Amino acid sequence: MAHSNLNLFHPFLSVETAQKLLKISYQKRQVENHEQKSYQNAYSFIYFIEHGLTYLQQTKVSPLSIKPVLLFYGMIQLLKACLLTVDPSYPESTAVLAHGVSTRKRKKQSYEFIQDEVKIQKNGLFSHISDKMFHVKQMEGTKYSMQELLYSIPELEAVIKITKNKMPFLPIGLATESTVSIPNSILDDYKMTQDRFIQYFESNTSYKHSGKEQSKQMMTFNGKQENQSLSYSPLLYHHQKSMLYIPRKKEHFTFFPEVLVHYLLLYNLSMICRYETEWWGELLHTFNSSDLSLIIEFLDITAEKTTHYLHSFLTRVFDIED
Repeated sequence: MAHSNLNLFHPFLSVETAQKLLKISYQKRQVENHEQKSYQNAYSFIYFIEHGLTYLQQTKVSPLSIKPVLLFYGMIQLLKACLLTVDPSYPESTAVLAHGVSTRKRKKQSYEFIQDEVKIQKNGLFSHISDKMFHVKQMEGTKYSMQELLYSIPELEAVIKITKNKMPFLPIGLATESTVSIPNSILDDYKMTQDRFIQYFESNTSYKHSGKEQSKQMMTFNGKQENQSLSYSPLLYHHQKSMLYIPRKKEHFTFFPEVLVHYLLLYNLSMICRYETEWWGELLHTFNSSDLSLIIEFLDITAEKTTHYLHSFLTRVFDIED
């Protein structure tokens, strides 16, 4: 597992930097007594980051059997630091302290991880983060399957293709380039005419149709997907390749921050390895399920991916001054 991103957080481990970041963020949001609150929250901010990095560092030497717990709580602590930049009163009540997600009761004999679901609760950290950090309102009772969550992480494309014979997303270009090219085959997946798809894509992204095609097989769009806004896009981002992907299911082409995808997957995996120990042990040691490959691959990339997004979230605050 790559941990190079953890070093990115080290500059935030000083009271001066923490207070400056919080003050800028609070000023932008017109928080009363912003200077006083930035000073009050500076140490909490630092401790959240330090605690999160400690959890994530331990995953380097921990066995696979307990890695989901360390990854989940490491991510949670970094999320709380980010949350503090947009919510100076966090935690204002005990309602936001719970995880805000629940898992269903499992049937031991036929249980498959990829078919499992998590359900969103009315209150809790998940909905609070979604609202305050990303301005996405979560609906109580909404369920997400592990399959739809895993199938929205492009780094898993190879293992999904090999183990499930599926291609849930298509590469459309480099995130660093100003042009993306989308295969016309997406029109069958979305059940749209070309004109309708162009209108739909333009209205949901920062890209505009070029008006001319490189070939009859491709639609070309021009624009620029800023690196720091990648977590605010319905397009999927492959961090290692710096590549953009588009989901092949229209219902998945919605703004759902990938950080929240990792939250839900890590929550469920951490619950399984703590409370479904027998099933978890059998999965790890009998190699009976192809889900194991997906889980291992996900655990290998989640720390790098989430720290990238959360570091970008924090550095966006300083961009206010530019």
